[in-house]
Amino acid sequence: MKAAYPIAEIAKATGGKLIQQPLPDVLIKDLLLDSRKLIHPETTLFFALGGQKLDGHNYLEELYQKGVRCFVITKEGIAEKFPKANFILVGDAVTALQKLAGYHRSKLNIPVIAITGSNGKTVVKEWLHQLLHEDYHIVRSPKSYNSQIGVPLSLWLMEDTHELGIFEAGISESDEMIKLEKIIRPTIGIFTNIGEAHSEGFLNIRHKTKEKLKLFVNAEILIYCKDYPDINQSIAEINALSKGSDDTEDKIKTFTWSFSPEADVYVASVLQKNNHSFIHCLYNQRELDFEVPFSDRASVENAIHCVCIMLYLKSDLRVIQERLKHLTRIAMRLEMKDAINNCSVINDSYNSDIGSLKIALDFLKQQNQHPRKTVILSDILQSGRGEYALYSEVAELMQQNKVTHLIGIGPAVCRQKKLFDKNDAFTFQCYASTDEFLEHLDSSAFQHEVILLKGARQFRFEVIGKFLEKKAHETVLEINLNAIAHNLKVYQSLLPPTTKIMAMVKAFSYGSGSFEIANVLQFNRCDYLAVAYADEGVELRKNGITLPIMVMNPEQRSFETIIQYRLEPDIYSFALLEKFAETLALFRANGHEKYKVHIELETGMNRLGFSEDELPLLIERLKLNHPLEIASVFSHLAASEDKSYDAFTAEQIQKFETMSTELCTAFDYRILRHILNSTGITRHTNAQFDMVRLGIGLYGIDSSEKIQSKLMNVSTLRTTISQIKQVKKGETVGYGRVGKVTKDKTIATVGIGYADGLSRRLSNKKGSMLVNGTLAPIIGNICMDMTMLDITGMEAKEGDEVIVFGINPRIETVAEAAETIPYEILTGISARVKRVYFQE
Repeated sequence: MKAAYPIAEIAKATGGKLIQQPLPDVLIKDLLLDSRKLIHPETTLFFALGGQKLDGHNYLEELYQKGVRCFVITKEGIAEKFPKANFILVGDAVTALQKLAGYHRSKLNIPVIAITGSNGKTVVKEWLHQLLHEDYHIVRSPKSYNSQIGVPLSLWLMEDTHELGIFEAGISESDEMIKLEKIIRPTIGIFTNIGEAHSEGFLNIRHKTKEKLKLFVNAEILIYCKDYPDINQSIAEINALSKGSDDTEDKIKTFTWSFSPEADVYVASVLQKNNHSFIHCLYNQRELDFEVPFSDRASVENAIHCVCIMLYLKSDLRVIQERLKHLTRIAMRLEMKDAINNCSVINDSYNSDIGSLKIALDFLKQQNQHPRKTVILSDILQSGRGEYALYSEVAELMQQNKVTHLIGIGPAVCRQKKLFDKNDAFTFQCYASTDEFLEHLDSSAFQHEVILLKGARQFRFEVIGKFLEKKAHETVLEINLNAIAHNLKVYQSLLPPTTKIMAMVKAFSYGSGSFEIANVLQFNRCDYLAVAYADEGVELRKNGITLPIMVMNPEQRSFETIIQYRLEPDIYSFALLEKFAETLALFRANGHEKYKVHIELETGMNRLGFSEDELPLLIERLKLNHPLEIASVFSHLAASEDKSYDAFTAEQIQKFETMSTELCTAFDYRILRHILNSTGITRHTNAQFDMVRLGIGLYGIDSSEKIQSKLMNVSTLRTTISQIKQVKKGETVGYGRVGKVTKDKTIATVGIGYADGLSRRLSNKKGSMLVNGTLAPIIGNICMDMTMLDITGMEAKEGDEVIVFGINPRIETVAEAAETIPYEILTGISARVKRVYFQE
């Protein structure tokens, strides 16, 4: 049965005070931290997490109106505003959440496997599920829920019908793991590896290792690889400290494996053939052989961890060997691509369970570019639940997430056709198999909609994905939507709570896409958007973006369109002001509503804007134009990033302060002020005013090393090797014969050229691309559709992936080599390069 507790019991479990209880009989089944993800208001308990920029207490009214009646809060004097709701007052909401999860865990006496490490946690967890689901009814962390918040939400999914739990745990600083240990209470532990990832909160790698080991102080056994000296020595030191104690429980008990003989499982050899690995081991004086369908070292290590778990659980050897052969690669992210007939397709066609379905539907719900939302769903396998109960929940999820059309594939979903047919919220079709669906598939049936593919691997949904995806050549620009949200939060953390952010999405969001990026910004509660031209704003409005949008370069011919789509023009001259006022008067002859505009001031950029001596006349004209309301007044800094011009920047800021004050005090309503760009946010904090404009920083680029270290890379430009040639000494490569070969070389031709936006200034050794971890210099002139690389001495084959820019080489490096700026590189990527959006 699903977790269900009365409010009084939850108050006791969290250590909170039940300060208001008009509904004592409500049973809490769902925990909510994000108001946008509400599904079942009547059984939901909302935890109002505090934050400098986003405070959960600000969303109580919205949730109350939607039917939520149970809340955990940390602020007094709020409950009486909502007389029909239960309120628990706690000191810290995260601690209360963890206590509740720990209480729930204590009620269920089932073994739990806990996994930590720098890398591989999610893969090991998912592979263990693949290997053990036939033997146990398993509950596991959704995706990578391994944080101080993610772990308790995962534990809440445990039910009394489960026979095994598998949970990840990750930390970012000292004393976090001991909190997770208390609520997970692991039976078996896995420490995958240790590395430099996420080391900022620790003194050194040994300190981080010992902190992670706190997860296993009470575990029955810890499985790890002895070849990681920091793990091995840390365990030895912890156990040495326990020698003086009579309580042997203080020691960490281990089950080890190694590529050396001194371990419980000795991996004597690993042979690779046809992308498979053949692992020969010795265990308990027996020789064991395993085959896994992967050849990379990380996958081999992850597989061996799984083998050790199954050996410890005394699984039959032949079962282990057979199941390992069928391990499948784990999709770590949701991908969204352009599809046929102006559709978008979200591909999550590698697994199908209720937990991952909820995550995929949440991503689908964020997409506002199309009014219709279609889900193609396979049978949900190995759920351990009755079909009717399982698919009743599926139907409810479809309704709650406003899905318009559901296509079910598989015998089980077909058996529940009557259940889906009676739900009027969406239309339903079903097919017994993927082949039957493809046989009846009419491509014209999909028009202007977002399509989610969600299927178990055996249903081969990748075939459906290939059919639906828009055909494009193999050069793609990948955009990490998680990174966009992360970078937004980095800059939000640098601002006072009252300072708003205007995100710059002009120029196709710096080459990254329009509505795709705007959707993420809107979902993450950005305050304003800015575009260069009206047609960019219209595109956003047509795709469901409701945030206020400033048009920085409004043209007279676009005024009617601006008004029609509720865009807000930047007014920078008297001529523009008069023409827009005239158009507004004609277009809204009978309208009385104020129309928002933005006033640009000239403070030293000498590009656009009203000068200081024009202000009195500007104020007079604006007061005469009663339908106009000033939303904001702003200016541009000419050199915010350059320390040598800080004195000039200070002059600009002071001039803006003076001019904007004169303008703002002339009106009896609030006018927002903003002058800072991305670099200005961190370098000139005294001028953050009411709003800042976040541009290139949103896409992972900042001139400050300190801020840059906190940002995530957003864009990765990838291509592939089309052909490899052996070129003799004395020959040349490419047009103009500038690529001279002074000794025999191996040359790879890759499928990207200047028509894709690759600058010709990178030709002939000025630029490089990453081939299998090694930078390969460009040789010869860059062609329209192709570029040649010198890969002499490198391991590479035709079809291999090549990174043009991303984490390595960084776009700043590419820009420097091309003698330009990252803005130009990003915005220059042509429209024929397919954009692939993903969320991990």
